[in-house]
Amino acid sequence: MSASLLTAVRLEPAASAAVSAVASPPTETKATCCYCGVGCGVLIQSDGEKVIAVRGDPDHPANFGRLCTKGSTLHLMARPALQQQSRALYPEMRLARSDERERTSWATTMDFIVNKFAATIRDQGPDSVGFYLSGQLLTEDYYVFNKLAKGLIGTNNVDTNSRLCMSSAVAGYKQTLGADAPPPCYEDIDQAEVIFIVGSNTAYAHPILYRRIEDARKANPQLKIIVADPRRTDTAREADLFLPILPGTDVALFNGMLHICLWEDLVDLDYIAAHTEDFAELKQTVREYTPKFVADICGIKEEDLMQAARMFGKSTATLSMYCQGLNQSSSGTAKNAALINLHLATHQIGKPGAGPFSLTGQPNAMGGREVGGLATMLSAHRDLANPQHRAEIAKLWGVADVPATPGKSAVEMFEAVRTGEIKIIWIVCTNPAQSMPEQAMIREALRNAELVIVQEAYKTTASCDYADVLLPASTWSEKEGTVTNSERRITRFKSVLPKLGESRHDWEIAVDFARRLEGALGKQSSIFPFESTEEIWNEHRESTRGRDLDITGLSFKLLEEQGPQQWPFPEGATTGRKRLYEDGIFPTLSGRAKFVNTVYQPVAEPVDARYPFHLTTGRLRDQWHGMSRTGTVAQLFSHASEPSVVLSKIDMERRLLNVGDLVHVTSKRGSQIFPVALGDDMRAGQAFIGMHWGEEYVSGRGRDEGGTYGVNALTSPAFDPSSRQPELKHAAVKILKAEFPWRFIVFGWIEEAKLLDLQAALRPMMRKFAYASCTLFGRDKVGVLFRAADDYAAHSALTAEIEQKFSIAGAQVLRYDDSKRGNSRRILIVDGKLQAVSLAGDISAEGWLKEYLESEQPVAALGRLLLMPSNKPPQHFKSRGRIVCNCFNVSETEINDVVITMPGNADASLGALQQKLKCGTNCGSCVPELKKIILLQDVVRSAA
Repeated sequence: MSASLLTAVRLEPAASAAVSAVASPPTETKATCCYCGVGCGVLIQSDGEKVIAVRGDPDHPANFGRLCTKGSTLHLMARPALQQQSRALYPEMRLARSDERERTSWATTMDFIVNKFAATIRDQGPDSVGFYLSGQLLTEDYYVFNKLAKGLIGTNNVDTNSRLCMSSAVAGYKQTLGADAPPPCYEDIDQAEVIFIVGSNTAYAHPILYRRIEDARKANPQLKIIVADPRRTDTAREADLFLPILPGTDVALFNGMLHICLWEDLVDLDYIAAHTEDFAELKQTVREYTPKFVADICGIKEEDLMQAARMFGKSTATLSMYCQGLNQSSSGTAKNAALINLHLATHQIGKPGAGPFSLTGQPNAMGGREVGGLATMLSAHRDLANPQHRAEIAKLWGVADVPATPGKSAVEMFEAVRTGEIKIIWIVCTNPAQSMPEQAMIREALRNAELVIVQEAYKTTASCDYADVLLPASTWSEKEGTVTNSERRITRFKSVLPKLGESRHDWEIAVDFARRLEGALGKQSSIFPFESTEEIWNEHRESTRGRDLDITGLSFKLLEEQGPQQWPFPEGATTGRKRLYEDGIFPTLSGRAKFVNTVYQPVAEPVDARYPFHLTTGRLRDQWHGMSRTGTVAQLFSHASEPSVVLSKIDMERRLLNVGDLVHVTSKRGSQIFPVALGDDMRAGQAFIGMHWGEEYVSGRGRDEGGTYGVNALTSPAFDPSSRQPELKHAAVKILKAEFPWRFIVFGWIEEAKLLDLQAALRPMMRKFAYASCTLFGRDKVGVLFRAADDYAAHSALTAEIEQKFSIAGAQVLRYDDSKRGNSRRILIVDGKLQAVSLAGDISAEGWLKEYLESEQPVAALGRLLLMPSNKPPQHFKSRGRIVCNCFNVSETEINDVVITMPGNADASLGALQQKLKCGTNCGSCVPELKKIILLQDVVRSAA
């Protein structure tokens, strides 16, 4: 933003921060978890000033009291010391791009952005501005921003990060069933005879639903699980049949299964004739998808394909569960539609235990879809292209019309910002500088924009670095309103704590801006009369009247008194509908479901001689999205402690790679260095990186000296022609060993009140090394681990500065230097225990020194061993290894020590293990891994 843009701005003294509430006796308040779309209910214990603890709400029908590792640590990310460091507490603006942002008042900030918007709309037209929203907003927040863009400004340039995760599911449901509505419910898990999980590591991404699957298998030993996935994930290991398909071959798989069902008379011709249309064309297409043809495309055994089709078709109730593996693809809509085709043809829909079930990625992606939160949609599942639908919304909103031209979807929007077509971009509750594909393009767009507004609770996200205006928003525990989970269930919750500092609710910011903009645009009356979330929700409720998601029978009062409810829930109803289409009538013009003629298309970026690896991305068990929340909780790093690229044993041996070696992972768009990890879930020619690792945690100089940006420096912006969802899930890459002779690592305990500030201070230093990463560790105490590598050791001033930030200075520091070999060691001892350690050059002692620090054992017995060139651990030292159970801090070594004494069947061993160590008895997220460890021990025992 140029200085001329702000010459008229007067910097007023900011209002004083809100006085915190007087501490009161602890109370418990019902809310929902702010992570995935399962929509778990939580009970938040607070004293009016802070969140003290959380537990699962036993009355909530999504989770019945269970929480995963992320949900059960919600109170840890809300600790006051962390909130003061991470939260945006007051508005900020910068006078010019080269300037730091300065604190301003809300009045000054809003006046500026209103004037800038009004001038830009007047001079460049309404499509010169854009809004990029989030599936973590509440339904009421979403509704107001959509009304602001489409109703007041007159642009459909309002999209959401749900475009990155759920838009292909939206398009697939609409093309086949007529509306964006998942037909099944969670109860169907208990009633299914076959569950087909595809494109989802449910055990990691939706752990509480996976617990329900485990319970269903115990209750019904006849229940069979099929999993299709390129990796043998924890979910796949538990399957009765695993299909290790090649990335992107899902359409071929589903068409092949339908071919077999047709050939073996497993389709329901009566149902097809009575309730569907357009089957003949699809039938003609799938004739070509013979078992051998499909098996060759997918890279699976022909007999496994045959078995999967028979299990699916012969079952009395087959439930499919799927997520990003289908959606994040340049053919994502076809993948969704092909799977739904299979359900329609076999009549595995509209009955208990059956149906195609899209698992939502974010806590309120469903709510955003309900209010038309995408650039091609309108409220209540209306189509932007439909003149009648536009007229209905215009009448409801009290405006002349709603623009007909589709808005820019996420990738298109940032490309338009980059080229200057969109001048102003307003980003709300999301972090595109981490989550969007092709990060080089995204960051160029953010640099080129005339004005970047970021409305955010957490100032630590990478996108905040690009904000010309930072608007502080409230967050979980402070907000109140509604969310909708994956099974169409709406939950109403109230705030637990007052807003922090000068932050405002997202809807409040939007309404304030809208009213001011109305005045600047000369509007005589306001279409934003809202004073509460209930008023907003009531208008949204009215927009659904007569629609497939009719909720006119609901109210805030009913939701508070009777608990979460599923839609549709029309006026006069006494309950919502568990599952849809039981009557065989669909929300299409004909009332029939439509078969889509799905044809397999290879991935947008196939591997070749230059880029021979299939790179896939996905979720880690204990982290969430860009980690602005989970990344502040040290114990959530225990299971996957640092960024890595996971390779098969075969590929590591071929390239002479060892665990921990650094490699260049390079696609056609960028390159990022990662340490190598060995994965027994990988097949040769494939690689995997957790989707969470942005530049906040892994970085480096990059070849252009401009820095690298984490995993999404590699991913592709190619998107599906129907859903506009980018192919984040797959990219073709090459992997080459990074020969860096010089290494540096420093780790130590940090005061919680300085933790995130230290991370923020280290981030620019990371870009000065060829490779660097920064993560947390610890449990009761919190530590920071900084790792770097380069091709030379001329970093003495920089490493000294980093050591200083860890307080590695003064008389308490033990020092060892070997300038000839370029090795050094710094040990800070406090009260007879390790406080911080710095190693440069030879860092092979890091493993035992870090574990010694974490165990807080006295170091007096170690003597000179702390500084001796030998890096062998003390004789009495035994490594704990990786933490498997985060709830009870149980390590892999401890589990193996117990399992080795427990011969017997796997179920008995698991029960005995849980009784002895408690692992897997709380949230259950580690149970699949515990079973894997038991199985491996049985294999070892059998071999012996």
